[in-house]
Amino acid sequence: MSNVTLSIGGRSYTVACAEGEESHVLGLGKLIDSKLAAMGDMTGQAETRTLLFAALLLADELHEAAGAKAAAAPEPASAQIAPAMAQRLDELANTLENLASRLEG
Repeated sequence: MSNVTLSIGGRSYTVACAEGEESHVLGLGKLIDSKLAAMGDMTGQAETRTLLFAALLLADELHEAAGAKAAAAPEPASAQIAPAMAQRLDELANTLENLASRLEG
């Protein structure tokens, strides 16, 4: 296991990841940070709630992208996309839950 430090919303979070996944996790952190920045001023909102909104926006984009790929691809290919997307969403949900636990704890 490795640790990486993510800068999200002006705060630093150290999270664990598998060896070799450091740059991928850093990229995910940058994506979340860019979503927060695009949301504008969320003054008065709890950090956990703000991260939840960012996660929902990202999940919506992922859902739309999966729908677009499924519509463009033949049926057998779209059947293979769904399990991969579900696994990726599960991984992202776990990461967000870990971040939320660190924020709350």
